[in-house]
Amino acid sequence: MADCLFCRIVSGEVEAAVVWSDERFTAFLDHRPVFKGHTLLMPRDHVVTLPDLSDDLRDPFLAATQRLAAAMVEALGAQGSFVAVNNTVSQSVPHLHCHVVPRTKGDGLRGFFWPRTRYADAAELAEYAARLREALAGG
Repeated sequence: MADCLFCRIVSGEVEAAVVWSDERFTAFLDHRPVFKGHTLLMPRDHVVTLPDLSDDLRDPFLAATQRLAAAMVEALGAQGSFVAVNNTVSQSVPHLHCHVVPRTKGDGLRGFFWPRTRYADAAELAEYAARLREALAGG
């Protein structure tokens, strides 16, 4: 898509610090990293969200994410990584991308960095579980 920033990176129209690329995916440094080395992995073809990703790209996408997570430790001396995908909400660019962020104990991020909630009771918990099971049974 001509108006998609990430498609423009793939085409070479917009510069990015590419760390890895193949015929299916491109990985480049986030220009506003949580920590230095924060990398975004995206399919080269325009895909908006994870549910839109084709079956033939799903497993290679996870394998590429796994390689990047290992590289955070090997290349940057991180102790691990934080891996995340936003779908629509908080997705700053509407092109599927996975954040792979190097992590080190004491780096300042504390668990999940968004508010947590609770279920009102066991019945509400069961209701949410049932709704998800029903949706998953259909797919």
